[in-house]
Amino acid sequence: MFRTIQLLVGPLALALLVSPCGSPALAAQEPLPSAGGAAPAVPAQLTADRVADEIDLSIRWLRTRFDPKTGTYGALEPTAAVLSAIASSPRRYRYHDGPFVGRAVDALVAAQDEDGWFREAGADDETAKITTEVVHQALLSFRGVPSVDRALLRLVDLGFGDELKGPPRSRDAKAAAELARALLAERRSDGSFDGGVLETARAVSALSGAHRDMAEAAPRAAAREVQPLPPFSAADQAKLSETQLRGARFLANNPAKPEVPGRFGVGNEADAGITAMVVGALLTVPAPRPEEVQRHVDAGLAWLRSLQQEDGSIHDGRLANYVTSAAMMALAKNGAEEDVPRLLKARAFLQRLQADGDEGYDESHRYWGGVGYGGDERPDLSNLQMALEALAATGLESEDETFQRALVFLQRTQNRTESNDLVLTEDGATVRSGNDGGAAYAPGESKAGFLELPDGTKVPRSYGSMTYALLRGYLFAGLPKTDPRVQAAWKWLTENYTLDVNPGFDTARDATAAYQGLFYYFASMAKALDAFGEEVIVDGGGVPHPWRSELAGRMAAMQRPDGSWINLNSPRWWEGNPVLATAYALVVLDAASPRAVAPAAGDADKNAPAGDGANG
Repeated sequence: MFRTIQLLVGPLALALLVSPCGSPALAAQEPLPSAGGAAPAVPAQLTADRVADEIDLSIRWLRTRFDPKTGTYGALEPTAAVLSAIASSPRRYRYHDGPFVGRAVDALVAAQDEDGWFREAGADDETAKITTEVVHQALLSFRGVPSVDRALLRLVDLGFGDELKGPPRSRDAKAAAELARALLAERRSDGSFDGGVLETARAVSALSGAHRDMAEAAPRAAAREVQPLPPFSAADQAKLSETQLRGARFLANNPAKPEVPGRFGVGNEADAGITAMVVGALLTVPAPRPEEVQRHVDAGLAWLRSLQQEDGSIHDGRLANYVTSAAMMALAKNGAEEDVPRLLKARAFLQRLQADGDEGYDESHRYWGGVGYGGDERPDLSNLQMALEALAATGLESEDETFQRALVFLQRTQNRTESNDLVLTEDGATVRSGNDGGAAYAPGESKAGFLELPDGTKVPRSYGSMTYALLRGYLFAGLPKTDPRVQAAWKWLTENYTLDVNPGFDTARDATAAYQGLFYYFASMAKALDAFGEEVIVDGGGVPHPWRSELAGRMAAMQRPDGSWINLNSPRWWEGNPVLATAYALVVLDAASPRAVAPAAGDADKNAPAGDGANG
């Protein structure tokens, strides 16, 4: 593999990647087990965003090599190489992002000897200098942490400076793309390179340098002009069914490749996550379904079944939690008896993925109880909602410890100081909870930005899609509608009820901001309201809204002549892809369908995924 790097970036850049010799302890290690196998074919159009996704996959593999007992990734050199790689990656992991970062940094600092050097047991002075330089570079990425700063001061006395070399870069986008393509062609299907921690960390660093060169050369997107959503009127069941069938036929006519049914994605590249979302959406069409729709359902389910890994996850190499959750919901919606063992195995995987004591977290950590993409290692409310929905679809009881741990994370996303006392320091600013009852993307983080208080304190902005996700998460965890946390979220949602934007975003600088994740917002709204069991919402102005017929009317008004939907104002989060946007729309229509009985989760059978449109 490193022959490839040398040919493409030259000897100077290679010197930054490969130290003259490895540590004796590392050389004595046996190769780590790997899923092996060649990686999937590299796409013809390799964009900076795609390279970032591929880096995520390799970082996820590296994280599986973290040992919570020792706080390391093996010897000093591989541990330092991993920390340098994840700090320079597009995600820019920081000390407080989890034990897989912070505890590894602490382990390096603790390894500094009385003279200031970092050396493996029995290493001579020359080898110690090499190891110390590798560790020095890793620690420079985490300046600002008091213990790290003290360790760096001791290294200054030994002649080490404060220059952070960072990943090697070519400064040429074409050469960077060639490097990324060559590296990815040699990567294993599990995300590792040569099955080793050190080799994978070095490759991730090289890919991160290539990503930055590609991203800097990419043309900037032109500012979008907002197109207000079309007017709508309430729709009856007949209109809803007609709209739904037109959307299903669009999906059936647009697989990734016409000759391969049941696989959907972007362009002609099949993607397991999008396929799972589409299959789940097509399953909302009442049986008997049109023949072309059923053909894609059957083929898509078969493909998803074939993707189950030994650990229970279901994916094609990326976003393990997100894709597994979506696949589980599609399989559960289908209801085949043969899939029960498969679903239980996948359920166990999701439970293991939760940030808890098994991964070195404790309840005081802001991410305790959360789940991330399985790519981005920072848990968030969006992915947690997906995981909880998938777990509920398999019949997991709300009293299960997985839901109860999740409850801690859910509270920390809500702007309600009575139940969220989390206070963070981010980039020198204090971040804490507000009191409007709504929810942000993750503890201390909001995709809608922050409100800055007069004293400089920052409060994550609450916004619509995440507040509906919070409400639904609380119901999955068994909280009754009368719980103060649920009531606070409900108050925010009723006061901000709208079918025109994703409320809560600041549009002062970007008029399109309120349209980000619009279809995800509609889907979160429909599922949460269906589960909550209130048929009429009274908004902040006292106006009553029969939300089912209104939401169905909104979807009908936005449907395009070919039966699809698309987010014209913001392609963010893949909503510029009509296949995914249409899948979301069908889920909305299903959840908005009139119910004979619509019990509230938490008030009726707490163990069922109550009234969830994606699960019947």
